[in-house]
Amino acid sequence: MAADSNISTSKKRLKVIISGGGSGGHIFPAIAIANALQKKVKDIDILFVGAKGKIEMEKVPKAGYPIEGLWISGLHRKEILRNLTFPLKLISSIFKANSIIRKFKPDVVVGVGGFASGPTLAVASRRGIPTLINEQNSYAGLTNKLLAKKTDVICVAFPKMERFFPNSKLVMTGNPVRKDIVHLNGSKKEGLKHFGLAENKKTIIIVGGSLGAKSLNEAMAANTENLKANPDVQVLWQAGKLYIDRFQNCDTANLPNVKISAFIDRMDLAYLMADIVVCRAGALTIGELAMVGMPTILIPSPNVAEDHQTVNAKALVEKDAAILVEDKNAKEQIITSAIEVLNNEAKQKSLRENISTFRKPDAAATIADEVLKLTKI
Repeated sequence: MAADSNISTSKKRLKVIISGGGSGGHIFPAIAIANALQKKVKDIDILFVGAKGKIEMEKVPKAGYPIEGLWISGLHRKEILRNLTFPLKLISSIFKANSIIRKFKPDVVVGVGGFASGPTLAVASRRGIPTLINEQNSYAGLTNKLLAKKTDVICVAFPKMERFFPNSKLVMTGNPVRKDIVHLNGSKKEGLKHFGLAENKKTIIIVGGSLGAKSLNEAMAANTENLKANPDVQVLWQAGKLYIDRFQNCDTANLPNVKISAFIDRMDLAYLMADIVVCRAGALTIGELAMVGMPTILIPSPNVAEDHQTVNAKALVEKDAAILVEDKNAKEQIITSAIEVLNNEAKQKSLRENISTFRKPDAAATIADEVLKLTKI
């Protein structure tokens, strides 16, 4: 277990760049790593490098860290014409990353995946600066695969990652999870009260992310009769801000045992009160579910690179740690499957126990230790 106390008061200030983002699944672990480094090292400067216009440009300053933005985006597999500006963006980002590194003079550079980490870590490696990659998913992202040969350490969260990376560089750390999820405070009763739900019903949470998931919302809308027939079951349904207007007045949303909202403001309390969660299979989400030991039905998004959410989900299914429902079968299966689990205490118990084996409560601290090893402080 990684120590929590400061381990260094080095003569000079340690300087670390953390680069990447593009989604919450990349940037929230990055912030957790930064927080762990600050906890371990008294004299440290941390600079983030992200992609202009992406989530990190908002979330990182809110977390209290400075950030520089690169003019970079990923390759579009379906809309080829949108790739015409990619070479120009890449060249621009390499020059900008070189300028940032030259001025900031980092002792180590950390890549968390996403558009910006490619140019930043490529420049750092070329300049002889130690680098570390944090790969959150069970199917490695293109950027991290390209960087792997020249990076020094690769921190991973799933087994069998030697398929993508040199085995000698791999360190099994798990994915960093938010503090409020690692240390759940409160009770089931408090969670039910917060969301205005009944204490005498079994509770399903449907989560499609902050924006929402179209197929999960359509599945809920198609299950009015199913939920009517099971009044002892209640659902907290996060429709997402893109879909709330479309679904908030549908027949399912008006059932007395369904509570719909655009966003779940307290996932810690939601986890405390839930009996089962139905959600996508992003790495960050899986890390949280493992942390709280939650029976889970995973519906991988079909709209992600290399279908990596399906690979994430199958890593759990192989250990009987979650149930997998394909996106195309969501309408027919998610509520029926959830109710089947709610009526099977033995299945709930095995799912809780098996997903808990994926828990890595010290992931951020362990990754921070690997970063500090590269600095030789």
